[in-house]
Amino acid sequence: MLDYLNDIDTEVLLAINGLHGTFQDAFWWLISAKWASVLLVLAFVWILLHQNRRHALLTVAMLVLAFVLADQISSGLIKHLVERLRPSQDPSLDNMIHIVNNYRGGKFGFVSSHAANSFAAATLIALVMRHKAVTFSLFTWAVLQCYSRVYLGVHYPGDILGGIIVGVLSGWLVWCLMRWLQRRFNISSGNYGRPDAVVMASSFAVTIIGLLTTALSQTL
Repeated sequence: MLDYLNDIDTEVLLAINGLHGTFQDAFWWLISAKWASVLLVLAFVWILLHQNRRHALLTVAMLVLAFVLADQISSGLIKHLVERLRPSQDPSLDNMIHIVNNYRGGKFGFVSSHAANSFAAATLIALVMRHKAVTFSLFTWAVLQCYSRVYLGVHYPGDILGGIIVGVLSGWLVWCLMRWLQRRFNISSGNYGRPDAVVMASSFAVTIIGLLTTALSQTL
């Protein structure tokens, strides 16, 4: 059964990785970059600046905790316990994987810390803000980042799925802690409205347009 699942994982990986081209390489490389989320981060910071101070500080602290929890579970614990080679590091796939910019990542890939971190942040912020446009923007961005990791050949889809589970659970658990702290110390919930949702959704749209434009300019 495990061999069967591994074969499917490899087939899906090769199918996605095989869709490569000059533009696709540039675009998914940019999506995967750590700095690609900067505009979304700045938009959320701007929104928090308009919330009451105690709620804003608590939210920032909980967001940091969600990142640390997801990252430590994925990279600090599971990867070293499972020790599953990344496809880009697997000698048996050496002539089958398309490598972009000579990037292969670290040795082990299960579970994906990219997936865990992005879904932890998306889950927590979505639960805090509770607006459909925000939820759609954040989870779409997280999915795009996950897809980029498979496209670049540094993660199997199974690595991504494991990372998503870790990320969602981390974000949800931290949100539960945040709710408890709010009740325990009488910290009010944020007052997030339509303008805040527009800011987050717009930052997502601008990010995608900017990355598409940059990737296109690099391939012309």
